[in-house]
Amino acid sequence: MLSYLADYEHYFGPLRLLRYLSVRAVLGAGTALVIGFIIGPWLIGRFRALKFGQHYDDDRTGDLAQRFDKKNTPTMGGLIIFISVFVSTVLWAEPNVWIFVALFVYTALTIAGWRDDYLKVVHRNRDGISSWEKIAWQSLATLVALGVLLWHPVSAEKVRELWVPFFKTAIITHMPWWLLLVLIYFWIVGFSNAINLTDGLDGLAVGCTITVTLVFAIMAYAAGNVRISDYLLISHVPGVGELTVLCGALIGACMAFLWYNSHPAEVFMGDTGSLALGGLIGVMAFMIHQPVTLVIVGGVFVMEALSVILQVSWFKYTRRTTGIGQRIFLMAPIHHHFQKLGWPETKVVLRFWVLSLGFALAGLATLKIR
Repeated sequence: MLSYLADYEHYFGPLRLLRYLSVRAVLGAGTALVIGFIIGPWLIGRFRALKFGQHYDDDRTGDLAQRFDKKNTPTMGGLIIFISVFVSTVLWAEPNVWIFVALFVYTALTIAGWRDDYLKVVHRNRDGISSWEKIAWQSLATLVALGVLLWHPVSAEKVRELWVPFFKTAIITHMPWWLLLVLIYFWIVGFSNAINLTDGLDGLAVGCTITVTLVFAIMAYAAGNVRISDYLLISHVPGVGELTVLCGALIGACMAFLWYNSHPAEVFMGDTGSLALGGLIGVMAFMIHQPVTLVIVGGVFVMEALSVILQVSWFKYTRRTTGIGQRIFLMAPIHHHFQKLGWPETKVVLRFWVLSLGFALAGLATLKIR
């Protein structure tokens, strides 16, 4: 919205800087950071007053003593990130179909995550919303997002292209709508659940989200710039560069949240944050034609999700074949496996951050290998 002030540069010359994506991305990050620092203490105080704390049951925590000192820590902290990102993006990004779809998916899944957290902390329903209701929310977000992208003339054709790393051109130039629906749905749901599983230690999920978002800010900027995209031999998507501003806002908001979520956490992200962040990153990856690259960049999230899938699958298989369920890991998701091995929580988090940075650099490297 404030980008339109550039039209008045003849009154005040420096306003012309608002025409530059890089400037607005930095301003978006700064704005979100400030908003997060302002509303963070107030929201945390309100959550404590309303007793919106996370409750753990003995049968679900096992002998992980590290979890018990977190009892009653306020959750729903994802609202800090959401409010900061939404306000900052509206202020600094030029509205277009890419921004609209990203914010819609983010909002829809934030509502679903908030409802899940609300049922857990207020009604003491440890399962939250039913799996069918969660699927319904994710399906609604996917269907509306895809419908808008296929309807809008700017995005109708570009969104049908499928690009993968190491190839100079799209491997599919015109995907049928049903294939596009399946892929977008899988990415939104998959990364929603992956970040949700990663959100188990103080600062782990939000720290990894920062590195992933930083990479996609660079990729969105490159995809929206005709010269850079032509030089790198990647897809040029007109207007998608505005997602750089949204990514900047997300980085700033996550930095503010990390201030309160670092060990020992004053607030948890909850499903309010993790489900929505995964869906947002997933849909942005498709819009800038980097869905497969997200699997590389978000390697920590993929690793966490795979550890749960392998653990559950192997346990069910061995119980069915031998009568005794066996486990691959001491505990899943895999960050708890390392806790079981005796690693302090902070060491697990820092080492996973290092891994996330490594995956991010690997993802960036794909831009030059074509």
